[in-house]
Amino acid sequence: MSGLTLAARDSGTMLRRNLLHARRYPSLTLNLLLTPVVLLLLFVYIFGDVMSAGIGGGGADRARYIAYIVPGILLMTIGSTVVGTAVSVSTDMTEGIIARFRTMAIHRGSVLVGHVVGSVLQAVMSVILVGAVAVAIGFRSTDATPLEWLAAVGLLVLFATALTWVAVGMGLISPNAEAASNNALPMVLLPLLSSAFIPVDTMPGWFQPIAEYQPFTPAIETLRGLLLGSEIGNNGWLTVAWSLGLVALGYSWSTSKFNRDPK
Repeated sequence: MSGLTLAARDSGTMLRRNLLHARRYPSLTLNLLLTPVVLLLLFVYIFGDVMSAGIGGGGADRARYIAYIVPGILLMTIGSTVVGTAVSVSTDMTEGIIARFRTMAIHRGSVLVGHVVGSVLQAVMSVILVGAVAVAIGFRSTDATPLEWLAAVGLLVLFATALTWVAVGMGLISPNAEAASNNALPMVLLPLLSSAFIPVDTMPGWFQPIAEYQPFTPAIETLRGLLLGSEIGNNGWLTVAWSLGLVALGYSWSTSKFNRDPK
């Protein structure tokens, strides 16, 4: 068997292992999934009328605010899901299973690839579940073409891959699962500091750069444009640049740390 075939086989084995762990211990995934769902319901039913009136400058329109908020919630779902990846990687590193894998005739990179692919699949499933909740409470995307839907799915997968590689690196540097969860907390906090809930230009002037110059805001604006037909501008290219940059950073960081870590 060629080296590429062995790597693909071992990566598939590690992927099955991680998916089995997620199925046997669903509480972590469910807890992380609960955050975006609760925020969606809270902002729609408690703050929806007030927020929509403030954004639109007119009367309260909860349906309009649902449409505005859902793209941000979907990307927040990805950020929440990858926290579980950091915890899972840290657990593997501290419980000794990685040391056991190092003694076996398997492709070294397959351990990380299995975590990444498994996490991306879980993130996609989480987005589908949260999207179903959004549709149930009134979200509609009637203007998006099939090509725009395909682009939206591609954006979500690319962004999930980028955040997952960063989360893997955070898990590798964490001494335990609790530290990994804390290290990955920015994945949950950054969407709160973005354009997920209100437009950037309505924020205080000193705060606008914080919201604008981060990966979530252009990704949210791009997804919003694809699903709702709003202006995308340069946000599409910025999203791709942020995502590819984070993939490169997370991959190099994770593989470097994994290859030299003696644990």
